[in-house]
Order: sequence, then C-alpha cells, then structure tokens
Amino acid sequence: MNKLNDFERFVIEEKGTERPFSGEYHLHDAAGVYLCKRCDAPLYLSESKFNAHCGWPAFDDEITGAVKRVADRDGVRVEIVCAACGGHLGHVFEGERLTDKNVRHCVNSVSLNFKAAGEMVQTPQVSIATFGAGCFWCIEAIFNELSGVIESTPGYSGGSADTANYSDVCSAATGHAEVVQVKFDPAIISFDELLQVFWMSHDPTTLNRQGNDVGPQYRSVIFTHDAQQADAANRMIEQLTQAQLWSDPIVTEISAFESFYPAENYHNDYFELNGEQPYCQMVIKPKLEKFRLAFASKLK
Repeated sequence: MNKLNDFERFVIEEKGTERPFSGEYHLHDAAGVYLCKRCDAPLYLSESKFNAHCGWPAFDDEITGAVKRVADRDGVRVEIVCAACGGHLGHVFEGERLTDKNVRHCVNSVSLNFKAAGEMVQTPQVSIATFGAGCFWCIEAIFNELSGVIESTPGYSGGSADTANYSDVCSAATGHAEVVQVKFDPAIISFDELLQVFWMSHDPTTLNRQGNDVGPQYRSVIFTHDAQQADAANRMIEQLTQAQLWSDPIVTEISAFESFYPAENYHNDYFELNGEQPYCQMVIKPKLEKFRLAFASKLK
C-alpha cells in the first residue's frame, strides 16, 4: 500500500470528499491510465474521461473488474471503491444522459494517480490478496520473503474504520482480524501458490486462535477480492480436507473483501526490526525457518 497523507486518508479510508473544482485531475485531459492512489491498481482509461461540469473528474466507464459498487452509508447514493484495496473513489450516477453510456463515475482526484500513455508498459501486473492467520507479525515476515511478492502490509479487515486500531482490535469486539494485504505479481507467483503458503504457515483448524494468541482477531480468514479467489480458496479447502493433513476440520473463514486499514507504523517489518524480542524468537522465528525449508524454491 502506498503511504497516504492525512487528507488522502480522510478521503480514501474515511470516505470523505474533496472540494469541487479543487482536484488535480478535474480538467486533466492527457492520454493514459488513472490508478488507485492507495494500491496503484489501474481503474480508468483516459478515453473514458469527460467533463461533466460537476467539479470532479468524471468517467463513463471503468477498466473491467477494477471498480466495485456498494450501497452508500447515506442510504441513497451508490459508492464506488477500488476493487483491489477497497479505497473510496466517489460515487456513480446513471440516467443523466451526459454521454452515450449514460453513466458518470464522479471520482475524487485525491483518490487517483495518473500514468501517461506508454508508462504502464514498464509496470508489472499487480494483484492483491488479504490473509489472516494469527498475529500479523508472523505472516508479514513470511510473505515478504516470497519471490513475486511486491509488498506485504499488516493491518485490519472485517470491521469498521473507527475501530481499526491495535488497542480496539485487541479487545476482540471489533469484528476485525489481524491480516496482511499482499501485493503480488501473478506472472511470478500465483494466488494458488500464496494459498499454499498461507495454509502451511498456521493451523487452520483452531477457531479464533493461533497458539497462545486467542481471540477472533487471530482467526484464520481469507478476504477474497473476486469470485476467482473465492473459488480457488474453497477448492483448496476441499483438496486439503480430502488429503486429511490435519486431524481436525479446517475452520478458515472465506469472506468477501470490503476494506483494509493499514496497521500503525510500528507493526511494519516487525520481525526484521525486533528479531531479538522474545515473541519473535519463540514464535515467529521457528515458523519462518519451517517455511523457508518448505518453500525454498519460491524465496527471493
């Protein structure tokens, strides 16, 4: 995930709105691709952009599968979010007859980045996966070592923005799970391969628990970003169940991804920066060594 300033977080994570006619891309007309400010996922092509005279960038089409529509919390409008990371983009309106497609994606400039035509050629394909497998310090350290993983970010998913902080999540009453959001290049490592690492790096048969870490925030969960990820996860559960790798049934939760909230900065690269801390030595280090042996061919 890209680092956001306070105003970017207000719009993208807290679903705020920038002032009309104030955004960088309001009248922008260069040829290229508009990307999610938070995760760099491509969202809109420049040929879909038009001037709606509304004060915000307007698009009458999105890149297929890039934008997700959800009911707005005002109960009236339809919100649009990045399908990859759940970042707030703006709202979508239909029936205004402003273009032949009769659709207007009204997007905050601050939710976007732009790459000119030709620049995207050098950009690797990026996909997003979100996993919960106990303490996020452990699984961040593991996924960061995989070839093809661009970035692994610890955070919270499953609850609301106002409780997405370590203190509240530790209360076990927020609905959040400790997760890592993995940005990866599917040309190098597939989602199925990430699933293999996920299931072999924790015990998926203990409900709301990993070792001495107890509570729903430590549950085994996959927040799927599309139907293909959901199908792959459920298919692998069936295969693992048939293989009887564990004596107890798998209790991994498969839930549709809605939002991700990065954890406080001190959680980033926790094992790398705090390797001598007792928890790191007794819990994370043995898991990491076991993972390195099992997946030696997939390491960076």
